[in-house]
Amino acid sequence: MPANQIVLDLETKKTFQEVGGRGAAELGVTVIGTYFYEGNRYVIYEENQIAELEQQISLVTRVIGFNIRRFDFVVLQPYMKHIKLADIAIFDIMDDLERLLGHRVSLQSVASATLNVGKSGSGLDAIEYYRTGQMEKLKKYCLDDVRLTMEVYEFGKQNGRVFYWSKDGSTKKEVAVEWKDPEPPTNFSLF
Repeated sequence: MPANQIVLDLETKKTFQEVGGRGAAELGVTVIGTYFYEGNRYVIYEENQIAELEQQISLVTRVIGFNIRRFDFVVLQPYMKHIKLADIAIFDIMDDLERLLGHRVSLQSVASATLNVGKSGSGLDAIEYYRTGQMEKLKKYCLDDVRLTMEVYEFGKQNGRVFYWSKDGSTKKEVAVEWKDPEPPTNFSLF
């Protein structure tokens, strides 16, 4: 049984171009999708529900994501009132693959090569869904990315490898990974 961990992905209100390249913290949150290993459940949070998400994050052993360290947590931190996300244990799939490969790969590349299923859209699509009030499409897109991230992680953990496409998209490549769940804390008494 995996430790009490979640998979997280979020969508933004703005593009980097719209904030003048100032950084992810300026992009704003529309929705945050999560998968909770405990209970095997997906939960979506809208901007006005971030306090509830903050409470949940404070209780987990680890947060799993794809580019979560440099993107999702940077966008989300300004909304946090009680926790510093940099102090939360994470496993960033993209960071690990970049360390192993020497270059970045996209979730689309890894998911389509590993799972034979691609993303259901793009971050720009998500911003358009938000701006046009298509909240159900936005939520579905975000949760689709959460599901892909979780399934890529589980595949790598179980098989010791994942796949990705070469930069030109012509060749499927393999990379060995050593992904593991953290050990659940043990409660014991000295008496």
